Amino acid sequence: MEPEAVVFSLESGDQEATFCIGDDIPALVTDRGGSIWTAYGDEGIYGGHPESAAGLAGWSADGRATWAPGGRLPDVPLEGCTAATEGDRVWLVWYSGSRRGGTFLTRITPSTGEVTSWPSPVRDPDGFAVRDHRAVLTKRVHNQRSTEVVRAELDGDTWGVTERRKIRVPGRVVMRCGQGRDGLLWLRAGDTWLRIEA
Repeated sequence: MEPEAVVFSLESGDQEATFCIGDDIPALVTDRGGSIWTAYGDEGIYGGHPESAAGLAGWSADGRATWAPGGRLPDVPLEGCTAATEGDRVWLVWYSGSRRGGTFLTRITPSTGEVTSWPSPVRDPDGFAVRDHRAVLTKRVHNQRSTEVVRAELDGDTWGVTERRKIRVPGRVVMRCGQGRDGLLWLRAGDTWLRIEA
């Protein structure tokens, strides 16, 4: 397989590694330790590429596969939506292709291997950030200069919506350009990055 991922040094800017992590990656995030987390799209999952087939994956900074779902998800992934980090945890947001379907928020704790998934309060969000039991999710309005911002709280085993509103933004929200970092959602709108707190 041809390498399509490149890791650069933060200090020198030099290329440190190149490797293959699969095809059709709509959501990718790195954690504090430098590991790479991916959620694949349907063309990657069903396209015959061995690195994409599981739907979600974790990688070391030098390209070793370090995590796979291994039957710990509530359904089979069809498409990745967005991703976030919260301390040492990683969140991958994805939806399934089965008849029962749904969008899920999956939290992975790399140090313990714990995987927990919840149904998402928003179908197919393009942005997500989480802090403790609070989350913010966004869903762009296609081809418009606005996005829907949804706030949610975890109450027991359910994420419930606490606020929903449409906001005008400085430019069109770019698809697949929302990423959460420790409770802050960074969302690209035109040439501007917006910061929304969870």
